[in-house]
Amino acid sequence: MKINFLASLLCLTALTLPAAAEPLFPAKLAGHAIIPAFTFLPVPADAPKDAQIAGKFTGPVRNMVPESVMGDTGAQHGKRPTGIKLPFKGQPVQGLSGFAMDKAADGTVYALTDNGYGSKANSPDALLYFYNFAPDFVAGTVDIKKATFLRDPEFKVPFRIAYEGTDSRYLTGADFDIESIQIVGGDVWIGDEFGPYIIRASLDGAIKAVYPTMDGDTVLKSPDNPSISATSVMGKDWTVQRSGGFEGMASQPGTTLLWALLEKPTFGADTKPEGTFIRARAFDTATEKWTGAQFKFQFAEGATSIGDFNFIDATRALVIERDNGEGDPSLKCEGDPKPDCFPSPAMVKHVTLIDTAQIDNDGFVKKLGYIDLMDIADPDHLNREKTDAKRDLTGKFTFPFFTIEDVMKVDDTHIMIADDNNLPFSSGRKLDAAADNEFILLDVTDLLAAK
Repeated sequence: MKINFLASLLCLTALTLPAAAEPLFPAKLAGHAIIPAFTFLPVPADAPKDAQIAGKFTGPVRNMVPESVMGDTGAQHGKRPTGIKLPFKGQPVQGLSGFAMDKAADGTVYALTDNGYGSKANSPDALLYFYNFAPDFVAGTVDIKKATFLRDPEFKVPFRIAYEGTDSRYLTGADFDIESIQIVGGDVWIGDEFGPYIIRASLDGAIKAVYPTMDGDTVLKSPDNPSISATSVMGKDWTVQRSGGFEGMASQPGTTLLWALLEKPTFGADTKPEGTFIRARAFDTATEKWTGAQFKFQFAEGATSIGDFNFIDATRALVIERDNGEGDPSLKCEGDPKPDCFPSPAMVKHVTLIDTAQIDNDGFVKKLGYIDLMDIADPDHLNREKTDAKRDLTGKFTFPFFTIEDVMKVDDTHIMIADDNNLPFSSGRKLDAAADNEFILLDVTDLLAAK
């Protein structure tokens, strides 16, 4: 009788105890390189004249006067001026939203920029492109070797694009919100948020195909899908949140599979998020079809979205999970926002290691551990940027940005991470200055060894 009672008690205890949290691993800064916020690319010679001045539609009416309106951090982050004015002469190097797992033949890294200024409506003059870069962590600089602008010369995009009537047919931020990139089979594969779609392009930027997202026989859509109208019903006609499409898309080594990971939870018929998790779905680049395979990724407490997703071996992968805060927590506003504080500071900025070979009975992927990007050791004083804070950050490095959207394995002990600086709308490092494009090299030996 005692044995049975003890067994029952142990079972009850196991059911009531919270699940063990995944371990926190240390991270050490091994390098820091920067592309200054105010950095621009020349516009392609055959692009429409409209693209020579970008950001004309970020206000209530078209603004044709370059550098005439100050950017600010928006209501959520206190509407502090960032010191950079719109519209821009040329196309800015900003909004880094994904690293490809595989490098180019010359050793450079593929990076992707996102749709421009945050929405379809305000980004019709923001050209979409990816580029190849080489970081120099000794000098602290990043060399942009080549920029490749996306275009639709063969009318593969199944809807009217912003530059529909032009000969060059360059794509813009009114067409797609590109957030993730991989190189598979000699082609560029891109994850989009507006559809959400998977886009296939050649290495010279020509679109080859656009694939809708399928869940069985159902097409998954966001409110920015071209087929959605004002009469469409949330939870029925569209279930993917705005800015909740394929923020991360990982290429699984040894296979032809892309695992496309939504940024935010989908909506159910009751118009509520289905949970505090997101789903990854498998797309086969060989058959050009969704396989039906999927897994769930459970957010850490306080996290609201993911930023990037890349494999490090056949089954293990890195995922950035984050909140929507920016700025050091020691400068959190008390009461109403003021110029000398952050209303919503950065709290949850993690890089988490998962194992896709370990899926539980409820479909959740195993989390093996994580690092905290707000608590990075810097014993060698490699930090190149001042951070506004009311605390001593000596020997410590933080990455207090709203959107951190790039991660990849460099070798068996290091990873590289970069931010999306949302030029000219995000700050994070400083109260009164736009965020730079920062690239950090981290020694995370213990994390990468976790099984």
